[in-house]
Amino acid sequence: PTTTPPPSGGCTATYTVANSWQGGFQGEVKVTAGAAAITGWTVRWTFANGQSVTQAWNASVSNSGSAYTARNVDYNGRLGAGASTSFGFIGSWQGTNSTPAVTCTAS
Repeated sequence: PTTTPPPSGGCTATYTVANSWQGGFQGEVKVTAGAAAITGWTVRWTFANGQSVTQAWNASVSNSGSAYTARNVDYNGRLGAGASTSFGFIGSWQGTNSTPAVTCTAS
């Protein structure tokens, strides 16, 4: 899994592929608050090999080409210090399903 280091009071995000099959996969991203509580989060990543998200849950996911942005939904944005939540998605891929680097920004 790919993890970003937490800024003070920020958040980290860890991306994993939970399951994979020919032409598709299930991804999961775990968001963890840093040393202070947060009221919301935004996770960003860019797919390098043409992957795409077709369905998501526990986050509002949008994209511009291969660049994706996931934002918390009403019920999982507030996290106490060190607390975690996760969101998932179904995606498609062709050729290589490489793991992207993810960033997390707290609000």
